[in-house]
Amino acid sequence: MIEESKTVCFTGHRPQSLSFGFNEDDERCIRLKGAMRNKIIRLIEECNAKHFISGMAIGIDIFAAEIVFELKNQYPQIKLECAIPCENQSIRWNERIRDRYFSIIEKSDLETMLQRQYTHDCMQKRNEYMVDKSDIILAIWNGKGSGTGSTVKYAKAQGKEVIVINPNKI
Repeated sequence: MIEESKTVCFTGHRPQSLSFGFNEDDERCIRLKGAMRNKIIRLIEECNAKHFISGMAIGIDIFAAEIVFELKNQYPQIKLECAIPCENQSIRWNERIRDRYFSIIEKSDLETMLQRQYTHDCMQKRNEYMVDKSDIILAIWNGKGSGTGSTVKYAKAQGKEVIVINPNKI
């Protein structure tokens, strides 16, 4: 019997909440990206994960989307959905990060825009959309209260499988 394919979404901290900040050349960031890549490969090979959803926030979401793109060469069956909370999500970001963001969206298999305008709860709505559409949540989370923590709590309340990578223990 063929195993049903799985959908995985990502949740994680923004750079300012990570020990290495915005420095992606930092050894801690390199190790974290490696751990994420290895976990995504295991999800593809062992759980038949084919659909990945990124919320496209700066930090973990962008890292995860880029890892999925890198792995498409090896696993052409996988797809990336970009779940955008609002049209102007990236409006205050610097040009380099915006270019990276739009490049990912352009190459994605599916773009889901949850609403046009920013509202105080649009990020939470995006997170709930991703969890509701997913079988597995890969959380890069240090265990502290945060948007990521709220997403993990919501996912567990929905009975979803949550896999946590603690960025402080890599």
